[in-house]
Amino acid sequence: MRSLLPHTLRARLTLGLVVLLAVSCAAVGVAAVLELNGFLTNRLDQQLADAGNRFAVSLEHQGETAKDDHDGDEHADTRRQATGTFGARLVDGTVTNAAVVRSTGTLNVDLTTGDRERLRAVPVDGRGHDIGLSALDEYRVIATRGLDGDVLVTGLPLEPVEAAVHRLELVSAIVFGAALTAAGVAGALWVRWSLRPLSRVAATATRVSELPLASGEVALPPRAPESDPRSEMGQVAGAFNRMLGHVEDALTKRHASEERLRSFAADASHELRTPVASVRGHAELALLHPGPLPPEITRALERIAAESTRMGAMVDDLLLLARLDAGRPLESAPVDLTRLVLDALTDARATGSGHRWELDLPEDPVIVTGDEHRLQQVLANLLSNARLHTPDGTKVTVTLEAGAGTALLRVHDDGPGIPEDIRHGVFERFTRADRSTKAATGGAGLGLSIVAAVVEAHGGSVRVESAPGSTTFTVRIGDG
Repeated sequence: MRSLLPHTLRARLTLGLVVLLAVSCAAVGVAAVLELNGFLTNRLDQQLADAGNRFAVSLEHQGETAKDDHDGDEHADTRRQATGTFGARLVDGTVTNAAVVRSTGTLNVDLTTGDRERLRAVPVDGRGHDIGLSALDEYRVIATRGLDGDVLVTGLPLEPVEAAVHRLELVSAIVFGAALTAAGVAGALWVRWSLRPLSRVAATATRVSELPLASGEVALPPRAPESDPRSEMGQVAGAFNRMLGHVEDALTKRHASEERLRSFAADASHELRTPVASVRGHAELALLHPGPLPPEITRALERIAAESTRMGAMVDDLLLLARLDAGRPLESAPVDLTRLVLDALTDARATGSGHRWELDLPEDPVIVTGDEHRLQQVLANLLSNARLHTPDGTKVTVTLEAGAGTALLRVHDDGPGIPEDIRHGVFERFTRADRSTKAATGGAGLGLSIVAAVVEAHGGSVRVESAPGSTTFTVRIGDG
Protein backbone atom coordinates (compact mmCIF):
# COMPACT_ATOMS: atom_id res chain seq x y z
CA MET A 1 0.00 0.00 0.00
CA ARG A 2 2.83 2.38 0.86
CA SER A 3 4.43 1.85 -2.55
CA LEU A 4 1.24 3.14 -4.22
CA LEU A 5 1.45 6.50 -2.43
CA PRO A 6 3.27 9.40 -4.14
CA HIS A 7 6.85 9.90 -3.00
CA THR A 8 7.04 13.71 -3.10
CA LEU A 9 5.46 16.04 -0.57
CA ARG A 10 3.95 18.10 -3.38
CA ALA A 11 2.18 15.07 -4.87
CA ARG A 12 0.95 13.90 -1.47
CA LEU A 13 -0.51 17.31 -0.61
CA THR A 14 -2.22 17.53 -3.98
CA LEU A 15 -3.57 14.01 -3.65
CA GLY A 16 -4.83 14.73 -0.14
CA LEU A 17 -6.57 17.89 -1.34
CA VAL A 18 -8.26 16.05 -4.22
CA VAL A 19 -9.28 13.14 -1.97
CA LEU A 20 -10.82 15.47 0.63
CA LEU A 21 -12.65 17.39 -2.08
CA ALA A 22 -13.86 14.12 -3.65
CA VAL A 23 -15.19 12.93 -0.29
CA SER A 24 -16.94 16.28 0.21
CA CYS A 25 -18.45 16.18 -3.28
CA ALA A 26 -19.57 12.59 -2.79
CA ALA A 27 -21.19 13.51 0.53
CA VAL A 28 -22.97 16.50 -1.01
CA GLY A 29 -24.07 14.45 -4.03
CA VAL A 30 -25.42 11.57 -1.93
CA ALA A 31 -27.24 13.96 0.38
CA ALA A 32 -28.75 15.83 -2.57
CA VAL A 33 -29.89 12.63 -4.28
CA LEU A 34 -31.42 11.23 -1.09
CA GLU A 35 -33.14 14.51 -0.31
CA LEU A 36 -34.54 14.84 -3.83
CA ASN A 37 -35.70 11.22 -3.84
CA GLY A 38 -37.43 11.68 -0.49
CA PHE A 39 -38.99 14.97 -1.54
CA LEU A 40 -40.38 13.60 -4.80
CA THR A 41 -41.59 10.44 -3.08
CA ASN A 42 -43.43 12.53 -0.51
CA ARG A 43 -44.99 14.58 -3.31
CA LEU A 44 -46.05 11.33 -4.94
CA ASP A 45 -47.62 10.18 -1.67
CA GLN A 46 -49.43 13.51 -1.44
CA GLN A 47 -50.79 13.08 -4.96
CA LEU A 48 -52.02 9.60 -4.03
CA ALA A 49 -53.70 10.98 -0.92
CA ASP A 50 -55.35 13.80 -2.91
CA ALA A 51 -56.60 11.43 -5.60
CA GLY A 52 -57.96 9.05 -2.96
CA ASN A 53 -59.18 5.60 -3.94
CA ARG A 54 -61.82 6.82 -6.37
CA PHE A 55 -60.30 4.93 -9.28
CA ALA A 56 -59.93 1.71 -7.26
CA VAL A 57 -63.51 2.04 -5.94
CA SER A 58 -64.86 2.30 -9.48
CA LEU A 59 -63.33 -1.09 -10.18
CA GLU A 60 -65.79 -2.63 -7.69
CA HIS A 61 -68.66 -2.13 -10.22
CA GLN A 62 -66.89 -3.60 -13.25
CA GLY A 63 -68.02 -7.07 -12.27
CA GLU A 64 -66.43 -10.32 -13.19
CA THR A 65 -67.06 -9.73 -16.88
CA ALA A 66 -64.68 -6.79 -16.92
CA LYS A 67 -61.66 -8.96 -16.10
CA ASP A 68 -61.18 -9.83 -19.73
CA ASP A 69 -62.41 -6.47 -21.09
CA HIS A 70 -59.60 -4.27 -22.27
CA ASP A 71 -61.71 -1.16 -22.51
CA GLY A 72 -63.65 -0.35 -19.35
CA ASP A 73 -64.15 3.39 -19.71
CA GLU A 74 -67.95 3.11 -19.03
CA HIS A 75 -67.28 1.51 -15.61
CA ALA A 76 -63.98 2.99 -14.24
CA ASP A 77 -63.93 6.53 -12.86
CA THR A 78 -60.85 8.27 -14.30
CA ARG A 79 -61.77 11.79 -13.35
CA ARG A 80 -58.83 13.77 -11.96
CA GLN A 81 -56.65 10.69 -12.39
CA ALA A 82 -53.20 11.14 -13.87
CA THR A 83 -52.04 9.02 -16.73
CA GLY A 84 -50.39 5.89 -15.42
CA THR A 85 -52.56 5.67 -12.28
CA PHE A 86 -52.91 2.06 -11.22
CA GLY A 87 -55.86 0.58 -9.39
CA ALA A 88 -56.55 -2.88 -8.03
CA ARG A 89 -59.29 -4.54 -5.93
CA LEU A 90 -58.62 -7.47 -3.63
CA VAL A 91 -61.33 -9.60 -2.09
CA ASP A 92 -60.24 -12.01 0.60
CA GLY A 93 -56.64 -11.63 -0.58
CA THR A 94 -57.47 -12.32 -4.22
CA VAL A 95 -57.04 -9.71 -6.90
CA THR A 96 -60.36 -9.42 -8.70
CA ASN A 97 -59.70 -6.34 -10.80
CA ALA A 98 -56.57 -4.44 -11.90
CA ALA A 99 -56.40 -1.56 -14.37
CA VAL A 100 -54.22 1.39 -15.31
CA VAL A 101 -55.20 4.80 -16.68
CA ARG A 102 -53.87 5.53 -20.15
CA SER A 103 -54.27 8.58 -22.33
CA THR A 104 -56.74 6.59 -24.44
CA GLY A 105 -58.78 5.35 -21.45
CA THR A 106 -58.64 2.60 -18.90
CA LEU A 107 -56.72 -0.55 -19.66
CA ASN A 108 -57.05 -3.75 -17.68
CA VAL A 109 -53.74 -5.25 -16.57
CA ASP A 110 -52.83 -8.92 -16.77
CA LEU A 111 -50.96 -9.61 -13.57
CA THR A 112 -48.59 -12.45 -12.99
CA THR A 113 -48.69 -14.65 -9.94
CA GLY A 114 -45.76 -12.72 -8.51
CA ASP A 115 -47.56 -9.41 -9.07
CA ARG A 116 -50.61 -10.71 -7.23
CA GLU A 117 -48.43 -11.86 -4.33
CA ARG A 118 -46.79 -8.46 -4.10
CA LEU A 119 -50.17 -6.67 -4.14
CA ARG A 120 -51.47 -9.00 -1.44
CA ALA A 121 -48.40 -8.16 0.71
CA VAL A 122 -49.00 -4.36 0.65
CA PRO A 123 -49.93 -3.25 4.22
CA VAL A 124 -53.42 -1.73 4.49
CA ASP A 125 -52.23 1.31 6.44
CA GLY A 126 -52.95 4.22 4.09
CA ARG A 127 -49.24 4.94 3.59
CA GLY A 128 -47.14 4.75 0.45
CA HIS A 129 -45.08 1.65 -0.39
CA ASP A 130 -42.82 0.75 -3.31
CA ILE A 131 -43.62 -2.40 -5.29
CA GLY A 132 -42.46 -3.77 -8.60
CA LEU A 133 -45.04 -4.97 -11.14
CA SER A 134 -43.64 -6.98 -14.01
CA ALA A 135 -46.24 -5.57 -16.38
CA LEU A 136 -45.95 -1.93 -15.26
CA ASP A 137 -42.46 -1.49 -13.69
CA GLU A 138 -41.99 0.29 -10.33
CA TYR A 139 -45.00 1.87 -8.58
CA ARG A 140 -45.78 3.80 -5.40
CA VAL A 141 -49.02 2.38 -3.99
CA ILE A 142 -51.45 2.97 -1.09
CA ALA A 143 -53.80 0.26 0.18
CA THR A 144 -57.11 1.18 1.93
CA ARG A 145 -60.11 -0.79 3.16
CA GLY A 146 -63.25 -0.54 0.95
CA LEU A 147 -66.86 -0.31 2.07
CA ASP A 148 -67.50 -3.93 1.11
CA GLY A 149 -64.62 -5.18 3.24
CA ASP A 150 -62.40 -5.48 0.19
CA VAL A 151 -58.93 -3.91 -0.19
CA LEU A 152 -58.45 -1.10 -2.70
CA VAL A 153 -54.93 -0.39 -4.01
CA THR A 154 -54.12 2.85 -5.81
CA GLY A 155 -50.66 3.64 -7.22
CA LEU A 156 -48.65 6.06 -9.33
CA PRO A 157 -45.52 5.19 -11.36
CA LEU A 158 -42.12 5.90 -9.82
CA GLU A 159 -40.54 6.46 -13.23
CA PRO A 160 -40.74 10.31 -13.04
CA VAL A 161 -39.12 10.23 -9.60
CA GLU A 162 -36.40 7.85 -10.75
CA ALA A 163 -35.79 9.87 -13.92
CA ALA A 164 -35.38 13.09 -11.88
CA VAL A 165 -33.05 11.34 -9.42
CA HIS A 166 -30.94 9.78 -12.20
CA ARG A 167 -30.70 13.13 -13.94
CA LEU A 168 -29.48 14.71 -10.71
CA GLU A 169 -26.92 11.91 -10.33
CA LEU A 170 -25.66 12.50 -13.87
CA VAL A 171 -25.49 16.26 -13.45
CA SER A 172 -23.76 15.88 -10.08
CA ALA A 173 -21.20 13.47 -11.52
CA ILE A 174 -20.40 15.84 -14.39
CA VAL A 175 -20.24 18.97 -12.24
CA PHE A 176 -18.28 17.36 -9.42
CA GLY A 177 -15.93 15.65 -11.89
CA ALA A 178 -15.17 18.98 -13.55
CA ALA A 179 -14.77 20.60 -10.14
CA LEU A 180 -12.35 17.87 -9.01
CA THR A 181 -10.30 18.21 -12.19
CA ALA A 182 -10.12 21.99 -11.88
CA ALA A 183 -9.36 21.76 -8.16
CA GLY A 184 -6.63 19.15 -8.80
CA VAL A 185 -4.88 21.34 -11.39
CA ALA A 186 -5.30 24.51 -9.34
CA GLY A 187 -4.25 22.68 -6.16
CA ALA A 188 -1.13 21.28 -7.82
CA LEU A 189 -0.13 24.75 -9.01
CA TRP A 190 -0.85 26.26 -5.60
CA VAL A 191 1.10 23.57 -3.75
CA ARG A 192 3.98 23.91 -6.22
CA TRP A 193 4.06 27.66 -5.68
CA SER A 194 3.78 27.29 -1.90
CA LEU A 195 6.61 24.75 -1.73
CA ARG A 196 9.06 26.73 -3.86
CA PRO A 197 11.21 27.70 -0.84
CA LEU A 198 11.45 24.06 0.18
CA SER A 199 12.40 23.08 -3.38
CA ARG A 200 15.19 25.65 -3.34
CA VAL A 201 16.44 24.28 -0.01
CA ALA A 202 16.38 20.75 -1.45
CA ALA A 203 18.30 21.88 -4.55
CA THR A 204 20.95 23.55 -2.40
CA ALA A 205 21.22 20.46 -0.19
CA THR A 206 21.66 18.30 -3.30
CA ARG A 207 24.51 20.50 -4.56
CA VAL A 208 26.19 20.31 -1.13
CA SER A 209 25.84 16.52 -1.03
CA GLU A 210 27.67 16.27 -4.36
CA LEU A 211 30.72 18.18 -3.10
CA PRO A 212 33.86 16.30 -2.00
CA LEU A 213 34.05 17.35 1.66
CA ALA A 214 36.64 14.83 2.87
CA SER A 215 39.70 16.96 2.18
CA GLY A 216 40.95 20.07 0.45
CA GLU A 217 39.42 23.49 0.17
CA VAL A 218 35.66 23.36 -0.24
CA ALA A 219 33.53 26.15 -1.74
CA LEU A 220 29.94 25.72 -0.64
CA PRO A 221 27.19 26.82 -3.05
CA PRO A 222 25.16 30.00 -2.44
CA ARG A 223 22.74 29.84 0.44
CA ALA A 224 19.12 28.91 -0.10
CA PRO A 225 16.88 31.97 -0.55
CA GLU A 226 15.06 32.71 2.67
CA SER A 227 11.36 33.55 2.76
CA ASP A 228 9.07 34.83 5.50
CA PRO A 229 10.68 33.71 8.80
CA ARG A 230 7.19 33.42 10.32
CA SER A 231 6.38 30.52 7.99
CA GLU A 232 7.60 26.95 8.36
CA MET A 233 9.39 27.17 4.99
CA GLY A 234 11.21 30.30 6.07
CA GLN A 235 12.25 28.69 9.35
CA VAL A 236 13.58 25.59 7.53
CA ALA A 237 15.52 27.76 5.04
CA GLY A 238 16.96 29.89 7.83
CA ALA A 239 18.03 26.87 9.89
CA PHE A 240 19.55 25.22 6.82
CA ASN A 241 21.54 28.33 5.93
CA ARG A 242 22.83 28.64 9.51
CA MET A 243 23.88 24.99 9.37
CA LEU A 244 25.73 25.63 6.10
CA GLY A 245 27.49 28.54 7.74
CA HIS A 246 28.69 26.32 10.60
CA VAL A 247 29.79 23.63 8.14
CA GLU A 248 31.67 26.18 6.04
CA ASP A 249 33.45 27.54 9.09
CA ALA A 250 34.43 24.03 10.18
CA LEU A 251 35.67 23.12 6.69
CA THR A 252 37.66 26.35 6.46
CA LYS A 253 39.33 25.67 9.81
CA ARG A 254 39.99 22.06 8.84
CA HIS A 255 41.55 23.13 5.54
CA ALA A 256 43.73 25.69 7.29
CA SER A 257 44.83 23.04 9.78
CA GLU A 258 45.62 20.62 6.95
CA GLU A 259 47.63 23.27 5.15
CA ARG A 260 49.61 24.04 8.30
CA LEU A 261 50.22 20.33 8.87
CA ARG A 262 51.34 19.80 5.27
CA SER A 263 53.60 22.81 5.46
CA PHE A 264 55.06 21.60 8.74
CA ALA A 265 55.60 18.07 7.38
CA ALA A 266 57.21 19.38 4.22
CA ASP A 267 59.43 21.89 6.07
CA ALA A 268 60.40 19.40 8.75
CA SER A 269 61.16 16.69 6.19
CA HIS A 270 63.18 19.10 4.12
CA GLU A 271 65.15 20.39 7.13
CA LEU A 272 65.77 16.88 8.48
CA ARG A 273 67.31 15.58 5.29
CA THR A 274 70.58 17.45 5.84
CA PRO A 275 71.23 16.48 9.50
CA VAL A 276 70.18 12.88 8.89
CA ALA A 277 72.54 12.66 5.92
CA SER A 278 75.26 14.27 8.06
CA VAL A 279 74.78 11.73 10.86
CA ARG A 280 74.94 8.87 8.39
CA GLY A 281 78.04 10.33 6.78
CA HIS A 282 79.87 10.76 10.09
CA ALA A 283 78.94 7.22 11.14
CA GLU A 284 80.24 5.78 7.85
CA LEU A 285 83.38 7.93 8.13
CA ALA A 286 84.03 6.66 11.65
CA LEU A 287 83.65 3.08 10.45
CA LEU A 288 86.39 3.77 7.87
CA HIS A 289 88.89 4.73 10.59
CA PRO A 290 92.15 2.79 9.90
CA GLY A 291 92.87 2.04 13.53
CA PRO A 292 91.29 -0.73 15.54
CA LEU A 293 87.96 0.03 17.23
CA PRO A 294 86.35 -1.76 20.14
CA PRO A 295 83.57 -4.12 18.99
CA GLU A 296 81.00 -2.18 21.00
CA ILE A 297 81.93 1.05 19.20
CA THR A 298 81.83 -0.65 15.81
CA ARG A 299 78.40 -2.12 16.56
CA ALA A 300 77.09 1.25 17.73
CA LEU A 301 78.37 3.01 14.61
CA GLU A 302 76.81 0.37 12.39
CA ARG A 303 73.45 0.81 14.14
CA ILE A 304 73.73 4.60 13.83
CA ALA A 305 74.39 4.27 10.10
CA ALA A 306 71.49 1.81 9.62
CA GLU A 307 68.99 3.85 11.61
CA SER A 308 70.03 7.08 9.91
CA THR A 309 69.54 5.37 6.54
CA ARG A 310 66.07 4.24 7.59
CA MET A 311 65.29 7.70 8.96
CA GLY A 312 66.44 9.26 5.70
CA ALA A 313 64.09 7.01 3.73
CA MET A 314 61.25 7.91 6.09
CA VAL A 315 61.99 11.61 5.71
CA ASP A 316 61.97 11.25 1.92
CA ASP A 317 58.62 9.43 2.08
CA LEU A 318 57.09 12.11 4.30
CA LEU A 319 58.37 14.83 1.99
CA LEU A 320 56.88 13.02 -1.01
CA LEU A 321 53.51 12.66 0.71
CA ALA A 322 53.53 16.32 1.71
CA ARG A 323 54.23 17.35 -1.88
CA LEU A 324 51.50 15.06 -3.22
CA ASP A 325 49.03 16.41 -0.64
CA ALA A 326 49.88 19.93 -1.73
CA GLY A 327 48.90 18.97 -5.27
CA ARG A 328 52.30 19.49 -6.85
CA PRO A 329 52.22 18.13 -10.40
CA LEU A 330 54.18 15.03 -11.30
CA GLU A 331 56.10 14.47 -14.48
CA SER A 332 53.96 13.50 -17.45
CA ALA A 333 55.61 11.41 -20.12
CA PRO A 334 55.03 8.05 -21.84
CA VAL A 335 56.06 5.25 -19.51
CA ASP A 336 56.61 1.63 -20.49
CA LEU A 337 54.83 -0.04 -17.61
CA THR A 338 55.81 -3.51 -18.83
CA ARG A 339 59.50 -2.72 -18.43
CA LEU A 340 58.92 -1.27 -14.97
CA VAL A 341 57.13 -4.46 -13.89
CA LEU A 342 59.99 -6.62 -15.20
CA ASP A 343 62.60 -4.54 -13.38
CA ALA A 344 60.59 -4.48 -10.15
CA LEU A 345 60.08 -8.26 -10.21
CA THR A 346 63.77 -8.83 -10.84
CA ASP A 347 64.62 -6.74 -7.78
CA ALA A 348 61.98 -8.55 -5.72
CA ARG A 349 63.41 -11.97 -6.65
CA ALA A 350 66.84 -10.80 -5.56
CA THR A 351 65.66 -9.58 -2.16
CA GLY A 352 62.97 -12.21 -1.58
CA SER A 353 64.49 -15.44 -2.80
CA GLY A 354 62.35 -17.42 -0.36
CA HIS A 355 59.16 -16.46 -2.23
CA ARG A 356 57.87 -17.79 -5.52
CA TRP A 357 57.47 -14.95 -7.99
CA GLU A 358 55.29 -15.31 -11.10
CA LEU A 359 54.53 -12.88 -13.90
CA ASP A 360 51.61 -12.56 -16.31
CA LEU A 361 52.18 -9.93 -19.01
CA PRO A 362 50.37 -9.15 -22.28
CA GLU A 363 52.15 -9.69 -25.58
CA ASP A 364 52.35 -5.97 -26.39
CA PRO A 365 54.00 -3.37 -24.15
CA VAL A 366 51.64 -1.41 -21.91
CA ILE A 367 52.32 2.31 -22.25
CA VAL A 368 50.82 4.88 -19.87
CA THR A 369 51.35 8.59 -19.32
CA GLY A 370 52.84 9.50 -15.95
CA ASP A 371 55.90 9.89 -13.76
CA GLU A 372 58.22 6.93 -14.35
CA HIS A 373 60.09 7.27 -11.07
CA ARG A 374 56.90 7.45 -8.99
CA LEU A 375 55.26 4.53 -10.81
CA GLN A 376 58.41 2.49 -10.20
CA GLN A 377 58.06 3.37 -6.52
CA VAL A 378 54.46 2.10 -6.57
CA LEU A 379 55.58 -1.27 -7.94
CA ALA A 380 58.46 -1.53 -5.51
CA ASN A 381 56.24 -0.75 -2.52
CA LEU A 382 53.57 -3.28 -3.52
CA LEU A 383 56.10 -6.10 -4.05
CA SER A 384 57.96 -5.17 -0.89
CA ASN A 385 54.71 -5.23 1.04
CA ALA A 386 53.93 -8.72 -0.30
CA ARG A 387 57.42 -9.92 0.61
CA LEU A 388 57.57 -8.47 4.12
CA HIS A 389 54.12 -9.56 5.28
CA THR A 390 54.04 -13.13 3.96
CA PRO A 391 56.14 -16.13 4.99
CA ASP A 392 58.74 -17.83 2.80
CA GLY A 393 57.23 -20.10 0.20
CA THR A 394 54.36 -17.72 -0.56
CA LYS A 395 53.54 -17.39 -4.25
CA VAL A 396 53.27 -13.79 -5.47
CA THR A 397 51.73 -13.24 -8.90
CA VAL A 398 52.00 -9.94 -10.77
CA THR A 399 49.46 -9.43 -13.57
CA LEU A 400 49.42 -6.56 -16.03
CA GLU A 401 46.52 -5.87 -18.40
CA ALA A 402 45.85 -3.12 -20.92
CA GLY A 403 42.38 -1.68 -21.47
CA ALA A 404 40.80 1.21 -23.34
CA GLY A 405 42.95 4.07 -22.09
CA THR A 406 43.79 2.27 -18.84
CA ALA A 407 46.33 -0.10 -17.38
CA LEU A 408 45.37 -2.64 -14.74
CA LEU A 409 48.00 -4.02 -12.37
CA ARG A 410 47.29 -6.81 -9.88
CA VAL A 411 49.61 -8.11 -7.17
CA HIS A 412 48.23 -11.33 -5.70
CA ASP A 413 49.66 -13.54 -2.96
CA ASP A 414 48.41 -16.66 -1.20
CA GLY A 415 49.69 -15.60 2.20
CA PRO A 416 47.78 -15.32 5.48
CA GLY A 417 45.90 -12.18 4.43
CA ILE A 418 45.42 -8.77 6.02
CA PRO A 419 43.89 -8.72 9.52
CA GLU A 420 40.30 -7.56 9.37
CA ASP A 421 40.77 -4.86 12.02
CA ILE A 422 43.22 -2.90 9.85
CA ARG A 423 41.95 -3.84 6.38
CA HIS A 424 39.81 -0.70 6.03
CA GLY A 425 42.75 1.58 6.88
CA VAL A 426 45.53 -0.24 5.09
CA PHE A 427 46.25 2.78 2.85
CA GLU A 428 46.45 5.22 5.76
CA ARG A 429 49.77 6.47 7.00
CA PHE A 430 51.74 4.64 9.68
CA THR A 431 49.49 1.58 9.41
CA ARG A 432 51.26 -1.71 10.09
CA ALA A 433 49.86 -5.20 10.42
CA ASP A 434 52.12 -5.89 13.40
CA ARG A 435 53.88 -3.06 15.16
CA SER A 436 56.37 -5.50 16.60
CA THR A 437 57.76 -6.05 13.08
CA LYS A 438 59.01 -2.49 12.85
CA ALA A 439 62.48 -3.31 14.01
CA ALA A 440 62.71 -6.36 11.79
CA THR A 441 61.43 -4.82 8.59
CA GLY A 442 62.46 -1.23 9.09
CA GLY A 443 59.10 -0.04 7.79
CA ALA A 444 57.16 2.91 9.13
CA GLY A 445 53.80 2.09 7.55
CA LEU A 446 54.12 4.63 4.73
CA GLY A 447 54.54 2.31 1.75
CA LEU A 448 50.89 1.71 0.89
CA SER A 449 49.92 5.31 1.65
CA ILE A 450 52.53 6.38 -0.93
CA VAL A 451 51.04 3.87 -3.39
CA ALA A 452 47.56 5.35 -2.90
CA ALA A 453 48.78 8.95 -3.16
CA VAL A 454 50.85 8.38 -6.30
CA VAL A 455 48.11 6.40 -8.05
CA GLU A 456 45.54 9.06 -7.18
CA ALA A 457 47.88 11.76 -8.52
CA HIS A 458 47.90 9.82 -11.80
CA GLY A 459 44.10 9.89 -11.91
CA GLY A 460 43.80 6.22 -10.98
CA SER A 461 42.57 4.14 -8.07
CA VAL A 462 43.83 1.33 -5.86
CA ARG A 463 41.85 -1.21 -3.83
CA VAL A 464 42.54 -4.35 -1.86
CA GLU A 465 40.65 -7.61 -1.42
CA SER A 466 41.92 -9.92 1.28
CA ALA A 467 40.99 -13.19 2.91
CA PRO A 468 43.06 -15.97 4.46
CA GLY A 469 45.01 -17.51 1.58
CA SER A 470 44.29 -14.74 -0.95
CA THR A 471 45.22 -11.05 -1.01
CA THR A 472 45.00 -8.93 -4.15
CA PHE A 473 46.01 -5.30 -4.64
CA THR A 474 44.47 -3.86 -7.82
CA VAL A 475 45.85 -0.65 -9.32
CA ARG A 476 44.05 1.11 -12.15
CA ILE A 477 45.91 3.87 -13.99
CA GLY A 478 44.22 5.99 -16.64
CA ASP A 479 40.80 7.53 -17.39
CA GLY A 480 38.91 4.35 -18.39
